[in-house]
Amino acid sequence: MNNHKTSGRAKVCQTSLANLRNLILVVVCYHISLAATPLPQAPAYWPTNDWRSSTPEQQGIDSVKLAEALDYIRQHDIDIHSLLLVRNGYIVLDAYFYPYDPKSLHDGASVTKSVTSTLIGIAIDQRKIKSARQAVPEIFAQSSIVNQDERKAKLTLESLLSMTSGLKCQPGENELTLHQMMESKDWVQFMLDLPMAQEPGTRFVYCSGGMHLLSGIVSKATGMTAFDFARRALFEPLGIHEAVWPADPQGVNYGWGDLHLHPRDMAKIGYLYLNHGMWEGKQIVSANWIAESTRVHAQTGSDSDYGYGWWVRPKDKLYEAVGRGGQRITVLPELNLVAVETGGGFEPGDVGALLIKALKSDRPLAANPAGVARLEAALRTSTLPPASKAAPRLPQMAAKVSGKTYEMSPNPIGLQKMSLMFTPRAEASVRLTFVDGRSEIRQIGLDGVPRISPNGRYGLPVAIKGLWQGETTFVLDYDEVGNINDFRFALNFHDNEVRVDLSERTADVTVKFTGTTKD
Repeated sequence: MNNHKTSGRAKVCQTSLANLRNLILVVVCYHISLAATPLPQAPAYWPTNDWRSSTPEQQGIDSVKLAEALDYIRQHDIDIHSLLLVRNGYIVLDAYFYPYDPKSLHDGASVTKSVTSTLIGIAIDQRKIKSARQAVPEIFAQSSIVNQDERKAKLTLESLLSMTSGLKCQPGENELTLHQMMESKDWVQFMLDLPMAQEPGTRFVYCSGGMHLLSGIVSKATGMTAFDFARRALFEPLGIHEAVWPADPQGVNYGWGDLHLHPRDMAKIGYLYLNHGMWEGKQIVSANWIAESTRVHAQTGSDSDYGYGWWVRPKDKLYEAVGRGGQRITVLPELNLVAVETGGGFEPGDVGALLIKALKSDRPLAANPAGVARLEAALRTSTLPPASKAAPRLPQMAAKVSGKTYEMSPNPIGLQKMSLMFTPRAEASVRLTFVDGRSEIRQIGLDGVPRISPNGRYGLPVAIKGLWQGETTFVLDYDEVGNINDFRFALNFHDNEVRVDLSERTADVTVKFTGTTKD
């Protein structure tokens, strides 16, 4: 499947606690009571081959409070996949939550934009690109570009990086322009040909297609794909050996999203930035580019402003890469802290309060073996599936629809056919066929526990469960886990027709279509 005076600070803390998506950010609220932390000095080691771990107490963090945070996440069924904290260069928390398996890659979604920005910086350092202020039409001087005017002549890499391109890009809830680009024959050309809506550099408009244009610029400037350039100039020096990065029909990697990495490797990106672009004694990307990328270039009108592919919160002294569904790399330089989250769509909660309480000091705390043992137990529990429930009886409709093939009307996910199979032993499976020829058979958990099967998109596992709601409606939860999307099919059966209400956890959109059977 595809797609702050003291009272003011206190108020900000309360606000931050309202949303679990910002659970890492709230540690800043507690920082007001900590001594100022100097910028990180040369690390004791580099995590190129592997990260070193430390007890939380050795890095001034309370392990019991971290355990309480993990318990809260599990008890409230929060759809977080992983939570990783690195302080002073040491992992103090490396948590994974069922059904996500840490051996699997995870889609970073728009975290990819921050990586694309990094590659632009490296290309500039290597003099393959003149500067961020170079005009885009100059780079594509041999291409025919429509809708040329004085404003487009001023379109620069900097305006693309800061989301102030001035291109007529329509973000909205579903990023209309992005979808139009993906339906075109040549995605880079589509973005080059867009008309201008305003003067470049004057207004922030979130535009994923602009980041894809930057990926095309990396390819044109380096003579290789952004992925190959990343492997050579970024990933290999950092010890990142496994990744997936899809590409458009012309082979240009998605500049805006879908770069898949392991959480520990996402943390390396944050750690590179924390250390001003230095790694193993080599300047991977210039310190100047790090500084430019993580300062405000565009006011967004929200809590976070925008740098070059990074969201910036100067008052909170942090910056972060952010992706749909809860993907984050957060860097807090004064706390010498990097945090990575992955998920399938976070719901509001106050687990952030527990993390605030966990951050105690800039210096080591007294050893707490019992607390560490409790944290280790919570980490193990987080990886376990939920307790199964007795599967309810199957309604008569289950037998009527079992084995029938429903041909679907046109729909956004390209689902062509669906067939469900139920047995008297309350076991179930589903067969899905797509317009591109893909066909898959998946097991369904009817006891509240998703059944995990291999070989979903990019070879990653899929977790599926379902339940009957009344006599005629079956709800199927198709969770792509590491691929982020969690689709909910509400299937209402009547005679030879099924009415489908399809929603996705990370997008507030419901699509309706139908299916019919001749069986």
